[in-house]
Amino acid sequence: MASLAMNPTRLRENLYGVLDEVLATGTPVSIERKGRLLTLSVQPSGSRVARLVAHRGSIVGHPEDLVSLDWSSEWKPGLPLWCD
Repeated sequence: MASLAMNPTRLRENLYGVLDEVLATGTPVSIERKGRLLTLSVQPSGSRVARLVAHRGSIVGHPEDLVSLDWSSEWKPGLPLWCD
């Protein structure tokens, strides 16, 4: 996939159009600025599960102890269900 090249002035003239094109086609755009090359490209997002960050130490105690917790004494049958 060939990269499209432009200068900052041309990019500024149609910034949102260029961004939309990169998103739609996946073709990177190169911008030369002060003798150096910058590249606009789409970064693969991966799945939502793959982007999860571990929070080690968030649970005080053994996680398996949470499985057998009995919350039935806290249940109030007259309250509305928010998570149908």
